[in-house]
Formats: sequence, C-alpha cells, structure tokens
Amino acid sequence: QLQLVESGGGLVQPGGSLRLSCATSGFPLASYTIGWFRQAPGKEREGVSCISKSGGLTTYADSVKGRFTISRDNAKNTVYLQMNSLKPEDTAVYYCAAAPFTYVCSEKMTFWGKGTLVTVSS
Repeated sequence: QLQLVESGGGLVQPGGSLRLSCATSGFPLASYTIGWFRQAPGKEREGVSCISKSGGLTTYADSVKGRFTISRDNAKNTVYLQMNSLKPEDTAVYYCAAAPFTYVCSEKMTFWGKGTLVTVSS
C-alpha cells in the first residue's frame, strides 16, 4: 500500500508561515492525485488543496486562496503545502491523502496520512 507521512506542523503566530511536507513510500508518487485536508476542533474535515499527478493542475478552498500553495516533487516522492499569512482559523490537524484514479480530490481518497497539527496563536 501507499504510505503517507505528514510533517512540518507546529505553533506559529498569526501572519507567519509554515511549510508542510507529505512523504510517500511504497509506490511511485506520480501515480496519484494528492490532496491536503484539515480538521479543526469541533468541525468536520474539509478540503484545502488538490494537485494533479503531473502538478499541472491545482485547486484551493476559497478560504486559503492567495495564501497557500501546493506543489509536488515526484522524484523525491514528496508533496508540499506552503502556508503564508496564517490566521487563527487555520488551526487544525492537516492530512495529506492520495487517490490513483481521479483528477479531483474528495473525502473518498484511497490513502490517508495520520496528520500533523498546526496551531496559529499569539
């Protein structure tokens, strides 16, 4: 099975930046569409961003457009989420997920990581 491990979470002040990484193993990353999701305390999990297998197509939730950037390096089997201008409402556990047979991201992704906590607070 494809395995995904998130890293890079932590405590950051409002307005700060953080870069999350999703390292994969087991199968070539290039075979999968990858999405970033997040779940804040007391709320349902929501999609944050999605990137196609080649990296040519990306999508973002309205709440993060202009602040977050998703990218991938298939040679390194790693997907990134650069988060700038962070707000307290960005506080959540962030998950990366993979799906082999779709060009879009949804809650029905095939493989999921265990998540990394991002806390935005002063």
